[in-house]
Amino acid sequence: MIPRIQSPEQRPQWQTLLAQAVNSTDELLRILQIDPAQLKTRPLDNKFPLRVPRGFIQRMRKGDCRDPLLLQVLPLQEEAQTAAGFVPDPLDELDNMPVPGLLHKYKGRALLTTTGACAIHCRYCFRRHFPYTDANPLADQWQQAVDYVAQHNDITELILSGGDPLTLTDARLHSLTDRLADIPHLRTLRIHTRLPVVLPERVDTGLLSWLASQQLKTVLVIHCNHPNEMDTDVREAMSRLRHTGVTLLNQSVLLRGINDNSATLIRLSEQLFAAGILPYYLHQLDKVEGAAHFEVDNITARQLIAEIAASLPGYLVPRLVQEVPGMPGKNPL
Repeated sequence: MIPRIQSPEQRPQWQTLLAQAVNSTDELLRILQIDPAQLKTRPLDNKFPLRVPRGFIQRMRKGDCRDPLLLQVLPLQEEAQTAAGFVPDPLDELDNMPVPGLLHKYKGRALLTTTGACAIHCRYCFRRHFPYTDANPLADQWQQAVDYVAQHNDITELILSGGDPLTLTDARLHSLTDRLADIPHLRTLRIHTRLPVVLPERVDTGLLSWLASQQLKTVLVIHCNHPNEMDTDVREAMSRLRHTGVTLLNQSVLLRGINDNSATLIRLSEQLFAAGILPYYLHQLDKVEGAAHFEVDNITARQLIAEIAASLPGYLVPRLVQEVPGMPGKNPL
């Protein structure tokens, strides 16, 4: 049984923890007992600053400047290097936005960038340069996106993305999905989120009640790249999510120096399945400006998938894909 929603006067714990996230390179390295001289860090960019919850930092290895969780969030000088083909909008998203915040690239589904906020700033994020201020709808502008979906009978699935949609309050989530429930041809609600992994406290009674109340078939696609991201709190959060009846999938990004070996990816798939999550996609890096140092070549990527397939049953082998602008869907590699 899912407990009742918390009283409106009580500030949820997750919001307090989110506000306490580390946003200083010096503080992050001090917590991890790492000498800054060991790393060539980059001065913080106000447009895409460092941001990482303290609970996620606790999963990093102290004294290890090559920790795979640290490297996902630490701004390094390599981000300033230019690389051919790496651009601010690698997926041409702004060319596929018929109304503010709504991306309609693929037949049958559309994506709503509900917010620009995230609990964590991953340095490889393909939307790190996305103009949320200009392109993202405010709460009172959601109706324009909802109307667009209602007017297009071919859209049967709406994807909530961002930023991270679960940084929205439960009240705002209810406000949005109550409107979506009135669209007769809409059948599936898909939510792309990293919060249950990096801030498992977000999976509280209010969120669980919202998920359990959905009339649409609900799919929750989490984002976990490395098995060290899974700890007891995350596994317990996933268990609570499963009890709402949502389908749990995972998507990862293949990242050089972080998860570009088959042993790590095999262990990740096994840990995900133990937590009731099916591996869904392993993405080749989207070529966003500032992230070239994370790139893994396609030959290596295919070899890794072959090694995983030789060790695991098919349902634990994620699909290796790359998003290519103009294609009708994810491009299998």
